[in-house]
Amino acid sequence: MPRPRKFNPKIPAHIDQKALPRGVYWDATGNGRWYALEHPRKAVTVAGHKALLSDLHAIAEARAGSAAKGTVGYVMARFEESTTFTGLAAGTQKGYRHQRKLVESYRTNLGVTLDQLAVARLGPAAIQRVVESIARGRDGELPMPTKANHLLRYVRRMFAWGVQHGHCLTNPASGVAQAKERGKIKMPSPSSYARLTAFARERGQRDAHTAGSVAPYLAHLMVIAYSCRLRGIEVVTLTEANATEEGILSNRRKGSRDNITKWSPALREAWEALIQLRKTAEQRHRRPPQLQASKRPMLVSQRGTALSKSGLDSAWQRLISLAREGDDPVLTEDEVFTLHGLKHRGITDSKDKASGGHRTERMRQRYDHETPLVEPAQLPTEVNNAAKIGEN
Repeated sequence: MPRPRKFNPKIPAHIDQKALPRGVYWDATGNGRWYALEHPRKAVTVAGHKALLSDLHAIAEARAGSAAKGTVGYVMARFEESTTFTGLAAGTQKGYRHQRKLVESYRTNLGVTLDQLAVARLGPAAIQRVVESIARGRDGELPMPTKANHLLRYVRRMFAWGVQHGHCLTNPASGVAQAKERGKIKMPSPSSYARLTAFARERGQRDAHTAGSVAPYLAHLMVIAYSCRLRGIEVVTLTEANATEEGILSNRRKGSRDNITKWSPALREAWEALIQLRKTAEQRHRRPPQLQASKRPMLVSQRGTALSKSGLDSAWQRLISLAREGDDPVLTEDEVFTLHGLKHRGITDSKDKASGGHRTERMRQRYDHETPLVEPAQLPTEVNNAAKIGEN
């Protein structure tokens, strides 16, 4: 049997020291923290001084390889193993797995992540705070009400399933209000698009991880997303196989039709620049080039691997944050736009309104913000002549 711990008067009084889980230790420095040891004897903070004994046990079990029964993480794991989950569409399953990762990375005021908390200790007020913190923007992130609502819909359905199958007694997401999403499309003006592209090009030439630097691919990405009218996920999944003699073949989502955008000097320059950035990264990290064009991504991380959508989102947020800094910012608050706004700008500026690949006129009009120029209303000639005679 392990030797019992000695009483430590510095441990918070609400903790029963005799019931502390193995592998979790107290550090009284500052406000105090709970930590665990990782190889080689590295202290890793796992909870703050407000954590309860139940939180510490949940953390210990989670670190042992499985979430503690009754925790949010436990219910999520059981939900993902269920026939309800496997019966969902592939795209829905992928989205739910992404939401699960957000829950596992969301750090609460207790110093633990949301998945480590017991469901019985959560209520609508706690989930509402999570939704509002994401909607407002936390830890330097931009406000993301849409992201908050996606998370809310996931946990609401997951907890409802947990109640039905006996994995939790209540649904703490029931009755939680959605964040208000902005109805206005954050589309750039021609001027703000040009200024941010130039800013991204200049900052992308700075050494990585230096003050004010941004990812070097951002300026080229903006040109391609605008010219080809692509969503962020459609740009990040482009490969060299999408290049044809005529132009760039799109890989559109959500049922939109693919098309080929003809080469322009700016588009060709951006495409070749991305290829060179990938080759440089591969050489730097001694990665052998792929023989198949479909396996050569256009956007890569610093290590030369395919860039993820979340990695692109983080890089974009950094670019926007830097563009808003200083006494003379590149973008004012009203000029800030989203990555998806580039598709709106591209379709609005296109003479061919079908260039976005939309299957319905209704969706095309959602992206086309050009104010139509129309002829004035006119009465038929005979009616107009009769009116003139009556005046005489």
